[in-house]
Amino acid sequence: MATDYDAPRKNDDDLAEDSIEELKGRRSSSSTPAVDEDEVEAAEGFELPGADLSGEELSVLVLPRQADEFTCGSCFLVKHRSQIDHAEGKLLICKECAF
Repeated sequence: MATDYDAPRKNDDDLAEDSIEELKGRRSSSSTPAVDEDEVEAAEGFELPGADLSGEELSVLVLPRQADEFTCGSCFLVKHRSQIDHAEGKLLICKECAF
């Protein structure tokens, strides 16, 4: 539940005025779902694991590693040279993997 920290706070007298029935009414009215979603329509957008994607083509341009980049010897991600933390032999390790 979100809290509005800018709202004026209730003192003890105000809290005592709220009846239990009123508080129960507020709780039950706020817990009803406001969105009716069609389950069939929502399920059409999901693809199951193992789906045949052999006819699909990538739409991303893949570039080779640039001169100012390196491949981390731990996570194998290509990173900028400013991310080098240390070298273990011939392998360069990035700052994220050095922790």
